[in-house]
Amino acid sequence: MADILPESEALSRAVELLREGAAIAIPTETVYGLAADATNGEAVARIYETKGRPQFNPLIAHVADIAMAERIADFNPLARRLADAFWPGPLTLVLPHRAGSGIHPLVTAGLDTIALRYPRGFGARVIAALDRPVAAPSANSSGRISGTTAQAVAADLGARIPLIVDGGPTPVGLESTIVKVSDDGIALLRPGGIAAEEIERVAGLPLARGAKGVQAPGMLASHYAPSAHMRLNVGEVKPGEALLAFGPRRVAGAEKAFALRNLSDSGDLREAATNLFSHLLALDSSGAATIAVEPVPLEGLGEAINDRLARAAAPRDR
Repeated sequence: MADILPESEALSRAVELLREGAAIAIPTETVYGLAADATNGEAVARIYETKGRPQFNPLIAHVADIAMAERIADFNPLARRLADAFWPGPLTLVLPHRAGSGIHPLVTAGLDTIALRYPRGFGARVIAALDRPVAAPSANSSGRISGTTAQAVAADLGARIPLIVDGGPTPVGLESTIVKVSDDGIALLRPGGIAAEEIERVAGLPLARGAKGVQAPGMLASHYAPSAHMRLNVGEVKPGEALLAFGPRRVAGAEKAFALRNLSDSGDLREAATNLFSHLLALDSSGAATIAVEPVPLEGLGEAINDRLARAAAPRDR
């Protein structure tokens, strides 16, 4: 079972575990978060694994201050005004992602935007001590109610994580409001702990509703869309195709693949999850018209990998 430490005693242990690549539960003002180093792909994959039956949708990267946020995303004047008004606090901003930020692609789920939040209290302190952003969706099993006390988290995830930091009941008790900010205006992607009217008052603009596709956590799933066509669960590679491989054994024709990336030479599903988006991007950039994908087992994180591959291969307008 997880150790439960009061936040007054937990900082050094929390930082130690995060540096080791663990996922731990921390209090925020909204709900308890399942936190891991957002720059470490295996640590982020552990979040999905711990929550169970995952889909690789975007995660919120939590920062220690606005300066850290500005190293990760591009802020236009409107975004900066909202950050100044509501941070630290329960507002998540979806902004253009800066190249070279160090955030692992699993956090953004292959998108060119990133969801950022600056939390109050222990969350900000542990991120500042770690000196890296953390990904932190709600600390609950997939489909379960978000935990607002350490005891609720322990009852759900206590056997799967090493540490729960007890900060008492969370004061907001509702996930953050998510707003996408662009040069065209602002859009409400998920209602939450800050009322839309408060955001509109500060922005001086109405919030657009009805966003389509996955742009942030808590939205309907959508495919990651490479330019190349995709064939899944292949038994052979056709001439001119790139190959997304898995495990130590290759399908027929692999030696003639236009380009090849292996999600995991050893067949490790956590490593495969870590490599999924970067390998898809590399093969999509190779110039091949089609990416052939070897079978990936469905158990554990394989379910999420297959889910994302199926969305990538779904028919779409060209």
